[in-house]
Amino acid sequence: MREEILELTRNTKETQISMKLKIYGSGVAKISTGIGFFDHMLEAFTKHSLLDLEISCKGDTHVDFHHSVEDVGIVLGQLLNEALYPLSGVERFGEASVVMDEAAVFCALDLSNRAYLVYENFNENAKVGEFDTELVEEFFRAVAINSAITLHLNQIRGKNTHHIIEATFKSFAVALRRALAKNARIGTPSTKGVL
Repeated sequence: MREEILELTRNTKETQISMKLKIYGSGVAKISTGIGFFDHMLEAFTKHSLLDLEISCKGDTHVDFHHSVEDVGIVLGQLLNEALYPLSGVERFGEASVVMDEAAVFCALDLSNRAYLVYENFNENAKVGEFDTELVEEFFRAVAINSAITLHLNQIRGKNTHHIIEATFKSFAVALRRALAKNARIGTPSTKGVL
């Protein structure tokens, strides 16, 4: 695992992204994607994961927010992958149930070096402000695939779409923080001997 600050830049015709990540930080966020609601979710994720995360994204938001949201997920996933593997000396598995008022979301994850996403959230509204709620799944798919994390996100209950989405980001944050908890006794947390 790599505990130093990692940096990555990704430029396409649709987005220009630069990102810095420190997996054992203190929850410091410096986020600018040009999408206010998405920035708010990433700040909540950073705070509760205790990562340090700096993101600058300039995207074709005049088209829509899809490219920016997905590409931020790609870059975050790539940095997590670089930081995590080969995995050693951490719990590996993490889970969390997070509530926000009437909403409750459960996250279970495995730092498995095998990408998989189960996403069972049922947002009742298509938008929160200008933000398309279907992009939440696109973001987490990009993170899971590019980080090689097995990630399950399940809505338990909820009516307010903002609350459901925020509980989703926070449950991922807390589960990731727990999976990254150091445990020197465990060595490589796999019977295969490598992750």
